[in-house]
Amino acid sequence: MRKRVLYLITTILLLTIEVLIALYVNDRFIRPYVGDMLVVIVIYAFVRIFVPEGWPLLPLAIFIFAVFVEILQWFHIVDVLGLSDSRFFSVLIGGVFDWKDILCYGLGCALVGVYEYGIFRKQKKHV
Repeated sequence: MRKRVLYLITTILLLTIEVLIALYVNDRFIRPYVGDMLVVIVIYAFVRIFVPEGWPLLPLAIFIFAVFVEILQWFHIVDVLGLSDSRFFSVLIGGVFDWKDILCYGLGCALVGVYEYGIFRKQKKHV
């Protein structure tokens, strides 16, 4: 239960940072690159609320999901769904495909992958 609470707090904290970046940061580094790295970390922390014992392939699954969303941007999914007037969905889903976004997702997933690998190794030692 303790792990779930820690992941919940982490999710809320990182999501708050992500929203603050989206609302108040308009630069050429933090918002486009750090924000994209952070979004996959937020997703990771959120999923870990429900899967607290770890899953070594979770970072890969999150990366595949993030790439899928990025590909949907290539097809202008926000416009296709008729949500282009909604700033919320336009920001949440995004509207412009960019290979650099995929690279940032990969870096963010690599960070959580290193973390997950450390947890998985620690669990195996205790078994």
